[in-house]
Amino acid sequence: MLAHATGVTPWGIEARPVDVEVDVRNGLPQTHIVGLPDAAIRESRERVRSAIRNCGIELPQQTVTINLAPADIPKAGNHLDLPIALGLLAAFKQLPPGSLEGLVACGELGLDGTLRPIRGSLAIAELAQRLEARGLLLPSPNRSEAAALGGLPVLPVRSLAEGIEHLVGLREIRPTRTSGPGSCPAVDPVPDLADVRGQGVAKRALEIAAAGGHNVLFVGPPGSGKTMLARRLPGILPPLTKSESVEVTKIQSLAAPRPPDGLIVRRPFRAPHAGVSAPALVGGGSVPRPGEITLAHLGVLFLDEFPEFRRDALESLRQPLEEGRITVVRARARITFPARFMLLAAMNPCRCGFLGDDRNECQCSPAEIERYRNRVSGPLLDRIDLHVEVPALKLAEYKSQGGESTEQVRQRVLTARSAQEQRLAPELVAPINSAMTTDLVRRRVELEPAAQELLDSAFDRLGLSARAATRILKVARTIADLAGNRRLAPSNIAEAVQYRSLVGQPGRRGSSDPR
Repeated sequence: MLAHATGVTPWGIEARPVDVEVDVRNGLPQTHIVGLPDAAIRESRERVRSAIRNCGIELPQQTVTINLAPADIPKAGNHLDLPIALGLLAAFKQLPPGSLEGLVACGELGLDGTLRPIRGSLAIAELAQRLEARGLLLPSPNRSEAAALGGLPVLPVRSLAEGIEHLVGLREIRPTRTSGPGSCPAVDPVPDLADVRGQGVAKRALEIAAAGGHNVLFVGPPGSGKTMLARRLPGILPPLTKSESVEVTKIQSLAAPRPPDGLIVRRPFRAPHAGVSAPALVGGGSVPRPGEITLAHLGVLFLDEFPEFRRDALESLRQPLEEGRITVVRARARITFPARFMLLAAMNPCRCGFLGDDRNECQCSPAEIERYRNRVSGPLLDRIDLHVEVPALKLAEYKSQGGESTEQVRQRVLTARSAQEQRLAPELVAPINSAMTTDLVRRRVELEPAAQELLDSAFDRLGLSARAATRILKVARTIADLAGNRRLAPSNIAEAVQYRSLVGQPGRRGSSDPR
């Protein structure tokens, strides 16, 4: 007999439907799974048989063929145990005819029949809605995440036995109601910006970056507060919208150790180690999985000790910094992941870290300084809008009171973002200044004549590229939004220019090397 069940397989941050076809016929007792399954799916035949047996059902020893259609798409993960088990039961007439019709099922089975949580259940719920399924049968720990979308009956089960009882009419499983905002894997509570002593210029740069979605590079000696500042950036960013929360939850669900409890409401903050490989940073695998830049989507990617990262890993950031997405191509799949993140990088001025420090003598030779700084390429630095010097604290600054709180700065950021939304919403999906195209910059950024003269002078004096000049205009537009200006004033241009000329490109023209 032939039976069908509908399952899913992960595909990037989305899910794809899988038609599980089970054919049973007389012959040697063996089970074949075809349709490009990975090792985890091939091993499911042992888990499924044991789970069914431990539910008190003995199936006849016959030849079983399980086809996962469409056959040309690789299947991976632990999502297909439950639909394979239900399809097998239907093929052996242990379930009523038509009981699986219109039902999407997913979940990993233990040998005793218990259902273990899976990843990506929000994407699966989205798929089930598009398929107009009458219900989604999935492990109980995933119920809150899957129900966050609403409009779809989510049927949580703790074991295969419960699922069977529901399908044969012995037990009623009530759908989980729509859940609201849930837990967030980020640190709680949010660190307060007032904890950072001194560093007024760096705090101002952080506010500008948050207001316009700009990338930032902090350069300073060890202990100057670069990491403290970085970890306080998410707190001054605007909250996620409902659609952004759905997108972030779908992505984070693929990496979280446990399913999110509803929608994630806080922007992600990712800080990978400097030894991270290029595939781990941008995504990879035979069936590509999201990397750190996708896990930081709509949030912050913090790269501490910037020059210590592998060169190929750093250079792989150039495309997503420009386009907000990354396409990973492998022999078996080609997947595009979203990667619209804010890059916040931190580095020392030299390898020993004390170049320019009044209290500690630098031990590096000019050649060593040049080699260290040249580990970050010019094209990558050109894509970072704000280059900020973070000097060592003086004693008076260390003993001073904290400055403005995170909430005070956040209110100004929200006001500036509101102005950008009114100006750019009709033309951009993400209406922030950093996302403006060159054409939008020409049409939407108005300069006072004196401001244009200042920008022209800086272009020649600093040897700016066309990209750098455009990014200066974007930063200046954000500064003007924070000040409530309609047109860019000379002071707005001057402040934007200083964030590229103060530190410049390490080891290149414009560098502030005192030697």
